[in-house]
Amino acid sequence: MKPGKGKGLSEKQIGYLMVLPALLMITVIAIWPVLRSFWLSMFDIRLNDPARTAVHLNYGLDMERYVETMPALIRVLNKKSAEAAGEALTALTDLKTAAENLQKELNRDPEIAKRYEEIDKLLYDFQPVPEQLKYLEVKKEQAILIKTQLASMQEKIDALSKAKTIEKPEEILGPLQGLRAAMIEPNYLGLTYYKTFFKEPRLWAALFNTFFFTVVSVFIELVLGLWIALLINKQFKGRGLVRAAVLIPWAIPTVISALMWKFMYDGQNGIVARFFETIGLVNDMSVLLTTKWGAMFSVIFADVWKTTPFMALLLFAGLQTIPDSLYESAEVEGASKTQQFFYITLPMLKSTILVALLFRTLDAFRVFDLIYVLTGGGPANSTETISIYAYKTMFAQMNFGAGSALSVIVFLCIAIISLIFIKVLGADLIGDNRGR
Repeated sequence: MKPGKGKGLSEKQIGYLMVLPALLMITVIAIWPVLRSFWLSMFDIRLNDPARTAVHLNYGLDMERYVETMPALIRVLNKKSAEAAGEALTALTDLKTAAENLQKELNRDPEIAKRYEEIDKLLYDFQPVPEQLKYLEVKKEQAILIKTQLASMQEKIDALSKAKTIEKPEEILGPLQGLRAAMIEPNYLGLTYYKTFFKEPRLWAALFNTFFFTVVSVFIELVLGLWIALLINKQFKGRGLVRAAVLIPWAIPTVISALMWKFMYDGQNGIVARFFETIGLVNDMSVLLTTKWGAMFSVIFADVWKTTPFMALLLFAGLQTIPDSLYESAEVEGASKTQQFFYITLPMLKSTILVALLFRTLDAFRVFDLIYVLTGGGPANSTETISIYAYKTMFAQMNFGAGSALSVIVFLCIAIISLIFIKVLGADLIGDNRGR
């Protein structure tokens, strides 16, 4: 029997089966949250607005709010009518009739009438309303009719208020606005958030801050990390202790180190701020956290201190793979230490450097905790990164739709960076293999 023939699976099919668990895991852990965020970004979802706390593709009615506000509106109109006279009495009577007719119109729907009774009984007994009873989908024509009638009632009450023919018009406006809020409209926006953000200066400022922080900090960490890796790669007494000491900043939790640096940057008692002022690096201690470039310098300096050991550890691992025989041969040929570095160390470390840069660039681009603790994105958003902007939008403003759109933008930026690095890294690895 020829290879590949028969009832068994082919090598290609077996290969696909072997990578299938990994693909499923990547889909569940990485792809699905991004798709979910993209889906939410197409809706106006706000947790501080009861009518927009979820995705609504159709018109609906908040039955609990309707049951609470409609009787209250009719009661207050009855009360105001009993106190009014002349034109005000006529207007209020018309408003009461309109409210009663609207209630009758809605109760013609069997489902609305049924839920009205159930929810009214629950509220009378001080019982919570179940979620499955609270929201009811209504037809578009019915929703538009309700909105039109409520808007007409609002105009009449505003006219009475301006004419000052009734006292305390807010007693009527409260229940009426509550009734209008009970109407749930579709909150689908499509790509509106993306169009808005790409025209917004704050987004581009946040992206600039993010890229500036990433490029400067990663470059400094690469230079210092390579220098430290070369030092700890040499033979000397106490080398193990030095290697362990170098990793201490990286081992400290980021929030703890950020708080530590915040105290040391303090404009009155910070020891680092005092030192920088003494050596002439800054004119005044207070500029480190209160000015645009002072704050950016501060967060970059703290990040370099924190993550340079990680870069050094990766490069040190790469140095361990370089055979000592190459350096011995170079010394025999009369090559200096500088020549050995540029013609042996750097070429052999190229793949390691690219991998280290990939990890650190992605980590630096999505920086959040260090800057959030140190400056909160200030002063005046001068250190606000795209991750902090997304956090403020989503959790401080409770705008989950806009926050999800920013999260997708962060993902796209990281995906582009990853593709660039992987393309360069892949080409480098292929080139190394061909050279061998």
